[in-house]
Amino acid sequence: MLPKLRLLSITLTSGCLLLLVLCIGSQNHINRYKLNLGIASLPPFQNGFLIGLSITLGVVSGGISKTLMIAEKSNEDLSI
Repeated sequence: MLPKLRLLSITLTSGCLLLLVLCIGSQNHINRYKLNLGIASLPPFQNGFLIGLSITLGVVSGGISKTLMIAEKSNEDLSI
C-alpha cells in the first residue's frame, strides 16, 4: 500500500506544481483564442495554456492509472 500511496502523492503533487507554473506563466500573453465545442464555446484562452493543460492532465491520468495497475504483494509472494 505504501508504494501506491507514494506514487499517487508524487503524481498529484507534480500535477499541481505543473498547473501552478502554467497558470503563472500564461498571465502576460495577449493573444487569446476561443474554442467552439459545438453547443457552447469556452472563454478565450492562450494556445499554450490549452496545450499545457492537456499535458498536465495526461501526466496526472497516466500516474493514477499506473498507481492502480501496481499489484499488491501478498505473503505468498514473499516466501522463497
